[in-house]
Amino acid sequence: MGTEVDRNDGHLPNTAEDDLRKLEEDYASLRDETQQLINERTTLEAEMRTLRKRIERLDENVNLLKMPPLIVGHIQDVLDHERAIVRSSNGTVFQVSLNQRLDPEKLKPGTRVALNQDSLSVVELLHEAWDPMVSGAEMVEKPSIHYEDVAGLDEQVESVREAIELPLVKPELFEKVGIVPPKGVLLVGPPGCGKTLLAKAVANHTNATFIRMVGSELAQKYIGEGGRMVRELFSLAKEKAPSVIFLDEIDAIGAKRLDGSTSGDREVQRTLMQLLAELDGFDALHDVKIIAATNRPDILDDALLRPGRFDRVIEIPIPDDASRKAILKVHLASMNTKKVAVGRIVERTNGYSGAELKATCVEAGMIAIRDGRSAVSQQDMLDAVSRLDNKRSQGRTTSSPEALYS
Repeated sequence: MGTEVDRNDGHLPNTAEDDLRKLEEDYASLRDETQQLINERTTLEAEMRTLRKRIERLDENVNLLKMPPLIVGHIQDVLDHERAIVRSSNGTVFQVSLNQRLDPEKLKPGTRVALNQDSLSVVELLHEAWDPMVSGAEMVEKPSIHYEDVAGLDEQVESVREAIELPLVKPELFEKVGIVPPKGVLLVGPPGCGKTLLAKAVANHTNATFIRMVGSELAQKYIGEGGRMVRELFSLAKEKAPSVIFLDEIDAIGAKRLDGSTSGDREVQRTLMQLLAELDGFDALHDVKIIAATNRPDILDDALLRPGRFDRVIEIPIPDDASRKAILKVHLASMNTKKVAVGRIVERTNGYSGAELKATCVEAGMIAIRDGRSAVSQQDMLDAVSRLDNKRSQGRTTSSPEALYS
């Protein structure tokens, strides 16, 4: 034994060293594999936690989808901190219990609430909702129409600005004089003479909320729906005050009330009565102004025309020579023209409305484009007037009683 150790200089035999090295390599390999498994376990645990959260969230969504619907109603009276009288969406009235988690200061008569389907208890508070047609009537982007674009109507523009803009901008002037500012104006005149254009200019120049709606949109099928929309329209205007309401084609709901009428006519009359109450009822409008437009003032109800509702009736007539010249200059200013004598065009367009004058300029531009030119000439304008004259004569012939039966 001593002789063998001396022969290997005190070291282990080669076989033992190889075994030890192999064991160390196996240990290192197992250690790396163990660390890798630990890392994989950590990753899988993190994924499991994520999946559990997703499962919980999906379970909540499924439970929400499976929940029975809630009934929408309104509080009529609060008896105490535990009970209230509510009216459901179908019109029935119940005494129900209140959810104690709800803020008692917000539980007031008229508040819109959600009711449990079984017990009809008040579950949660709902914000006041406007009819989509009413909420969508608010103008978000201002039109690009200025008062300078409303040519030939200087007197009418001044009257509208005095009645609509001045009370909103300088209400102290009316307080000093001791008068109540006008509530609104009624624009009357033939079609195409600038009534809607003037309303667009008001919307552009006022900082107030501008709400526009056509009268036919307020004529609804079911009883009470039209009146409700009128009430919500004015409630929205009061909430967004200062505001301006523009009712175009008001004759759709403002026609004279007659004795012999159908059920549809009676519903339109109910809508009109709600409009009359909102214009001059118990609740003051304050910073809410109304602009209405119609081309049939002869059929409007007398109650709608009396002072206190539309304090100013502004007529928008067929433009005269000076007005036609001003309108043509506005349209020709944005066109590429070549030696166009406006005076001669004015002579040829007697009786034209503002819309027809615009159509004349557009037609002249189309003639120039058809000929491959980039500028409108005098002859193009004259040809356009001739074409418009032909269309007008055909329209008069078609609308005559003889043409209807030919």
